Amino acid sequence: MPWWSWLVIWSALTLGFLALLVWFGVRLYRKCLGVLRALEEVGDQVAALNRDSSPKPEQFRPAVFTDLAVLRHKVEQRDAERSHRGQMRRDGRIVRGKLMRNARYVTR
Repeated sequence: MPWWSWLVIWSALTLGFLALLVWFGVRLYRKCLGVLRALEEVGDQVAALNRDSSPKPEQFRPAVFTDLAVLRHKVEQRDAERSHRGQMRRDGRIVRGKLMRNARYVTR
């Protein structure tokens, strides 16, 4: 083989390698931009979740200085809410169980 054929072969291989590196670089750049956009969206979602729309809790007051009837009422109210939530969960489980028990299998 003449000397110039080696020069052509190695030049083509080098140019091909450089083109491949540029192509990988462009793909990596585009993927990084996509990741940054996704991170920005996630950051916006987290910021939306962090916004406190609930009212501020009232100032701390020691229970020692609070009327006993008020404390009893708060405890009874909390227990009633807790039992109501439990009953709602129980009712939901019963409904789901009835749906599963009465479900019909569809055959094609």
